[in-house]
This record gives sequence, structure tokens and C-alpha cells, in this order.
Amino acid sequence: MINRFNGKKWIGLVLCTIVIAVLAAGCGSNSNNNAGSDNKAANSEQPASNETRVVKHAMGETEIKGTPKRVVVLTNEGTEAVLALGVKPVGAVKSFTGNPWYDHIAADMEGVEVVGEEGQPNLELIAGLQPDLILANKMRHEEIYEQLSAIAPTVEAETLRGAWKDNFKLYAEALGQTEEGNALIADFDARIEDFKAQAGDKLKETVSFVRFMGGKTRVYHTDTFSGVIAGQLGLARNEMTLNAKEQFADEITKERLPEADADRIFYFTYDTGDGKGSAQEQEWTNDPIWKGLSAVKAGHAYRVDDAIWNTAGGIKAANLMLDQLAENYGIKLTK
Repeated sequence: MINRFNGKKWIGLVLCTIVIAVLAAGCGSNSNNNAGSDNKAANSEQPASNETRVVKHAMGETEIKGTPKRVVVLTNEGTEAVLALGVKPVGAVKSFTGNPWYDHIAADMEGVEVVGEEGQPNLELIAGLQPDLILANKMRHEEIYEQLSAIAPTVEAETLRGAWKDNFKLYAEALGQTEEGNALIADFDARIEDFKAQAGDKLKETVSFVRFMGGKTRVYHTDTFSGVIAGQLGLARNEMTLNAKEQFADEITKERLPEADADRIFYFTYDTGDGKGSAQEQEWTNDPIWKGLSAVKAGHAYRVDDAIWNTAGGIKAANLMLDQLAENYGIKLTK
């Protein structure tokens, strides 16, 4: 049954009641909508079609009537998806880094309402925006699915780890833009093939992805955003990655840095503004062990953008990561 309430605890009922009350109160006023002039204008628009579609997703099935105009997005990668499809959301969760958005999407997000963090969206703010579609993720939002569905039709992708293409296609379907979504994926895949054709034997050179964070350093494996893209490109991975079991990354000490060595090292730093991630990077990259790595000595250690290579996790970041790879490999992509 579509969006059927499943009998959650009474606290869920109370929260639903509060959310619905806020939504009802907002129907007569735009005072809660700070999402900019474009989004305010969208508030008065009717769906382009009355056709009802049923979208299957991680939490079941959801009916979506017409073409959604007021979309709220609760994941970073979902925000990139709707922007790539030409939809400016009325609300979205804050970027993991940035104030409040990643640099590569900030211009497109001017006036969009921040509705909390990806791991803790604000239901009251979401309801006040009067959305006609909410895009979320089971990995983050399974427990609040019923509350979200009480506000607007809600579609949740299954996971975030390495699944950006599948998620993108689901979001495109929910927006009524399946063909447009497939075309954008086809364009990305064509760029991948262009890279592979030009790279030739360079694809056989091993690569390693190192991430500096506050107080810890990780080597990322294949089941990650950058790892999946590297896999599609056919880039050879170093032995540490090939020996990976269940974990998505190895958290290492400085003494284990030689295990992270490869023909090419790409490293990125997650810093929330407190300087801890940057301090970790500076400490490690100035250490003799790092400087002794073969990739570093050969000038093949590249500092890249954490948001693009890991944190944002969407189609825009995927294309930007491919651009940066092409630059580092001396490749000129045709599109």
C-alpha cells in the first residue's frame, strides 16, 4: 500500500500532528518562505500536469501528482541531482562544508532555505515551505519517513555509499524527468570513455586516495564515491585497496603511510572550519615518511577538493572530479 502509516510509537504521532499543524498554518501566508523570489513565485504555480505517477523506492511506493514545483532535498548528493536537472529546490540540507553551500553549487543555491543538517533535518522548517515533493535517503531518514510523508510525497533512495548513479535516476523519476536524467548519465559515461581512450596505459598506474580529517587519516577503498568513479575508469588500485574486506576505508597511523603509496596519490582534506583537518594535513604531509613516498618524490601526489572527491557525492561533483583527473593525467576531454 502506498505511503501507509505503519504504527510507529506515539511520539511519531505527536510529531506528525505538529508538522501538519505547521503546514496548515503556512497555507495562508508566505511569511515562512525565505527561499527567494523564484521560489515564492513557484508557490503560486500549479503542477504542469494532473497525471499521477507511482514511484517505487527504498521505503515502498509513493504517488506523485503532476510535475513537482516545490522540492525539498535532504541529502547533499540529492541537491546536486535536482540542480543538474534544472530544478532549484525551495529547501535543502546544509552542505557538510561551506557557508552554507559548497563552493561549486553556491551560485545556483542563492535564496534556498536551509532546512537543517543531512543527519538531522528540521521538520518544522520543511513543512513551512509547503513542498510538493521531498527527496531523502533511507540510510539517513528511515526513522522520519512517516513524518516526512505527512508533509508531502516523499521518495527515499536506499543508500549513499557508492550509489550516486542509482540515486540520481530515482530522483529524476520522482521529478518526472527520467529521459533527461538518463541523458545526463549517458553524457557522463561518454566522458568516462573519452578519458579511458586517451589515458591508454596510464590506466595501469596504481592510484591511492588519502583523506585527512581532524585527528585521523583514512585511505579510501573502492566502495566510496571516488572509488566507484575510479572503478568505472578502470584505474588500477594499490594493494591496500585490493586487500580491503568489508570496510570502506582504512584508518591509518603515520607508520602505515607506505602502504598507501601508489604511482599516483590523490589526497583531500575534510575541514569544517575549526582548522583540525587542515592541521592534520600539514602535520602528515610535512613528515619525512610522507615525503619519502614514491608518488610524492615523483611529483605525482595531487591535492584535490574534498567536497568534489568525497563529500558532495553527486553528479556535479562526479563531473568535476573527472575534470580534475583529466588535468592531472594531461588529458583534454572533448566535452
